[in-house]
Amino acid sequence: MAVTTSPYASDALPGGTVDAVVIGGGAAGLNGALTLARSRRSVVVIDNGSPRNAPAAAMHGFIVLDGTEPREILRRGREQVRQYGGHIVFGTVASAASAASAAPSADGDLRFTLTLADGHSITARRLLVATGLRDVLPEVPGLAEHWGDSVVHCPYCHGWEVRDQPIGVLATGPASVHHALLFRQLTEDLTYFTHGTALDEDTRARFAARNIPIVDTPVQEVVNHEDGTLAGLRLTGGQVVGRRVLAVATQMQARTEGLDALKLPMEDLPDHMGRRFASGMAGTTEVPGVWVAGNATDLAAQVGASAAAGALAGSHINAVLVTADTDAALAAARGETPAP
Repeated sequence: MAVTTSPYASDALPGGTVDAVVIGGGAAGLNGALTLARSRRSVVVIDNGSPRNAPAAAMHGFIVLDGTEPREILRRGREQVRQYGGHIVFGTVASAASAASAAPSADGDLRFTLTLADGHSITARRLLVATGLRDVLPEVPGLAEHWGDSVVHCPYCHGWEVRDQPIGVLATGPASVHHALLFRQLTEDLTYFTHGTALDEDTRARFAARNIPIVDTPVQEVVNHEDGTLAGLRLTGGQVVGRRVLAVATQMQARTEGLDALKLPMEDLPDHMGRRFASGMAGTTEVPGVWVAGNATDLAAQVGASAAAGALAGSHINAVLVTADTDAALAAARGETPAP
């Protein structure tokens, strides 16, 4: 059996009940935890160490931190959460569910029990789900090995770095049309590979007006140079179309592992772009006591937007807990039993 080691020092899982558990240690989760910890809330971040942007050499599009290595941003984030008393625990959530039906809390407030893959568990009053998403690439041989390097998805995250290069857009659906126009802003050498997707005459005319060649022959595989760098795409007829970069609009799937018992509402995005957790203002959900932030609910959010969403959710959780604390104090002062 393989042993999974932490990529960083992990805190011990605290005992007792904490104010909040944050599931996910990316930008949204860490900023939510930071906001809660600075409000003197006991908060624990459960992080499995697999951020979405791990393959990227640098993060872009976030003022001040532009160009910083993703791992360095997360390292600083964990350090800052700990400075305010927050705990960062390396682990995977195996299950998360409401604990109210099994053992109602003495103060009538909400409780959730989370069990980790290693068997340890923790109880929290509120949850922030910041699990992020998984990018699903087309099943083209050789494509995945270049993901985050020569195979990119976001013109705002990677566009400047691939400017003026021969770029190929490998279509995955209707969203790829606009994707191509965004990357055309960055280079004059762009080729669109329909790869079995439909393309109407109006779109073909628009592409022609922007000097974007269209390849309708299906793609067979990615071709590499001898040094392993991307050389282009081989078509089913054997022809190789040289490209140095491939842009792919991935299908984005929110990470839901271990969260089924919470019964959080999900929704599909149009044009088969992906599936996310449904959320309202400040990341609220239809499940009382559970918030969601970052790419798990906003599939297009970059690091800055995810961090901002985490902070907003964290402040809203603290505000709700303040009300719950006051209700409990008032009930105690009156000698009443708090209502669940």
